[in-house]
Amino acid sequence: MTSFDIPCTRRQALVAVAAACAVTRVGAKPRAGATPDSPQVALLSEARADIDPRGYLVSEKLDGVRAIWDGLRLRFRSGRPVSAPDWFIQALPPVALDGELWGGRNRFDAVSGTVRSDKAADARWRALRLMVFDLPGAPGDFASRTALMAELAIASHATVWSPVEQSRMPDRAALQQRLDSVVRGGGEGLVLHCAAALWSPGRSHALWKLKPLHDAEAQVLSHEPGRGRLADLMGALRVRTASGIEFRIGTGFTDAERRDPPPVGSWISYTHRGVTPSGVPRFASYWRPHDAEL
Repeated sequence: MTSFDIPCTRRQALVAVAAACAVTRVGAKPRAGATPDSPQVALLSEARADIDPRGYLVSEKLDGVRAIWDGLRLRFRSGRPVSAPDWFIQALPPVALDGELWGGRNRFDAVSGTVRSDKAADARWRALRLMVFDLPGAPGDFASRTALMAELAIASHATVWSPVEQSRMPDRAALQQRLDSVVRGGGEGLVLHCAAALWSPGRSHALWKLKPLHDAEAQVLSHEPGRGRLADLMGALRVRTASGIEFRIGTGFTDAERRDPPPVGSWISYTHRGVTPSGVPRFASYWRPHDAEL
């Protein structure tokens, strides 16, 4: 492993981060019989539209594929390994990273197809980067971890990964302007991460997503037949959320998706504009298949 060209004190800090994250250096062999467990990750919650951004670091919400690097393996949230090329893996540092494999706005399908393939295609992988938004398990608050990520990227001459750009917003008006700009440019929305928050897996009050549309997941219960122009095609899906709310989704599908709809039992992602008092999503629209491992 190439040593980092950084001051001793900062090198010691990186070593401390690696120790705190319990990572293994690239090139080490996993212990015999080891099986990959699903990595613990921090999860986003839906932000209120009137959230006050003061005290948060704000970044663009990237529409990529979640990937966690533990110093030895690059894995999906499910724990399944990502079949990345050797040159990509070897360029990652000996510190745990949490991020998204990303190839630019509006390229989720292409990125997903590349990273889910068992055979790494160099040409397609060279269009991807691991956009890192945290150091899982590292000590210090998020502001400190963000600064450390930036220094680590410089010190390791990062070529296949980058820290996600973080900025502070002085008020709600500035936050709304940033959101509008991202959405106009084809982005999904924003992420707000409390600058003073320690790293913690799961959902918390420190990490929020802010989008013009909400999104959620539901399981397909049945296919309803189409009528008129949609005769002989799927007209709508009957779905159920994890909390047991049942409803139908009849919009957002292409004709190809209506000809070959998501199978019964599978999970989908959908967008909506809030919920009714009884919990039913308003204006629910199909978005894409949901793969829990991504």
